[in-house]
Amino acid sequence: MDTTTPLFPAWRLTLLALALGAVLSPVAAQVVAQNYPVTVSQKATAQQVAQAGVPLEELAADAPDSYTVKSGDTLWAISGLFLKRPWRWPELWGMNLQEIQNPHRIFPGQQLFLEKSGGRARLRTSRSDSDTSDMTTVRVSPRTRYESLAEAALPTLKNQLIEPFLSEPLIVDEAGLAKAPRIVSAQEGRVLLSKGDRAYALGDPATPLTDAKDQPKAYRVFRNVIPLKDPDTAAVLGYEAKYVGKAVLVRGQTLRELVGKDGKPQLDIVPATIDIVGAKEEMRVGDRLLPEPPHEITNYVPRPPDGPVDGRIVSVYGSAVLNAAQNQIVVINKGTRDGLQVGHVLAMLKDGPRVIDRTTGVPVEIKLPNERNGLVMVFRPFETLSYGLILQITDGAKVGDRVSNPRP
Repeated sequence: MDTTTPLFPAWRLTLLALALGAVLSPVAAQVVAQNYPVTVSQKATAQQVAQAGVPLEELAADAPDSYTVKSGDTLWAISGLFLKRPWRWPELWGMNLQEIQNPHRIFPGQQLFLEKSGGRARLRTSRSDSDTSDMTTVRVSPRTRYESLAEAALPTLKNQLIEPFLSEPLIVDEAGLAKAPRIVSAQEGRVLLSKGDRAYALGDPATPLTDAKDQPKAYRVFRNVIPLKDPDTAAVLGYEAKYVGKAVLVRGQTLRELVGKDGKPQLDIVPATIDIVGAKEEMRVGDRLLPEPPHEITNYVPRPPDGPVDGRIVSVYGSAVLNAAQNQIVVINKGTRDGLQVGHVLAMLKDGPRVIDRTTGVPVEIKLPNERNGLVMVFRPFETLSYGLILQITDGAKVGDRVSNPRP
C-alpha cells in the first residue's frame, strides 16, 4: 500500500496502548499514557504562530533547512537550533501545529523541514509539494511493533541533570528542622555511620517517630543547616539542609513503664530503630531525619514567567564552588509567593562595575550597565526561595548576580 501516514498512525497507537495495558498495572499504564502539560498561554501562542509562522529575524542565524531528530535530543536543544531564544519553544511547536499536536510527542527519526516564504518561517515534518515532486513512492507492509511512547518521546530537557539533585538539599524553616527526628545513638558505640549500619532515633515528643500504617518508613538524613539570606535585605529566607544519606524505619519509638528508684512508676522512652540504606557521606549522632518525598514524574517545560521578576542569586550549590557554570545549581531569592513555578526561565545579569570617567577632565564615578550572562530555569520552587539549573552561561555566575525576565 502507498503510505503517507504520520510516524505513529492511529492503528499503531492503538496497538501500543493495548500492549502497554497488557504488561503494566492500570496505574503504570495511566502514567505512561499521560500527556505532559501544555498551558493555555503556550497553546494560544502556538495557534497564533501556526496561522502566520515566525518572522525570519526570529530564526537562529545558522538554522538548518532540515533536521532529523536523534536519540538524546531535547526540545530545548531543537528550539535553540531553529530559534534565537530557546525558551520560546511554543513558536517551534506552533510553526507545525497541525502535524505536531503535542510538543512532547516528537520522536527520534522524525525529520523536520524549515519552510521560508513571505518573510515568515514554518517548521514541518514533511516537505512541501514542490519539494516532493521527484520523490518516489515507497511501498511498505504493515507490521506490529511494540514500544513505549513514554521512553521514545523527546524530553524537554535532560532530566538526569536535575533528578539526582532532587534527593539532596532541602529548604526548610528553622522550626520544622528543630522538630525533625534525630539520630541519638549507634550500635556498639560507633561514632560514624555508613550504609548497612543500624542506629537509633527519637522524634519530637509531640510527633514521635512511629511505625504506624499512615506514617512514612523511608527517610533522608540531613545536617549542617545553612541560613540563606537575601542579598538586598540580609533577611533569612530559609535554611538549606545538607543531605548525607538515607534510612528506613525498622521499629517505631515506644514508651515503656518502669518502676523508679523511689518505687514510683515512670515512663521510659525507647528510641526508634533505623537502618542506613544509603550514604553520600558518613552520618553521626545529631543528624536529622526528614521523610522521603514521593517520586513525581516531572516534565520540565522552559517558559518565561507570567509576571515581572527581579531577584538575586543567594547561593551556589556546593561548598567549594564560588562561580557556577553550565548545568550547575543556584538558589534564587524568589519563590512561589513571587509567582515562580517549575520551568520558569530567567535571564542572569552580571552587575555592571563602577568605573571612573576621566574623559571630561574631572574624574566622576559611574556605573556601567548590567550585562546578560546566561539563562537559569527554576526546577524546585519553595515559598521564598527556588533552586535553578543554569541552562546557558557566558561567564561564571556568583552570589549577588541578578535574575530577571528574559527578553521577549
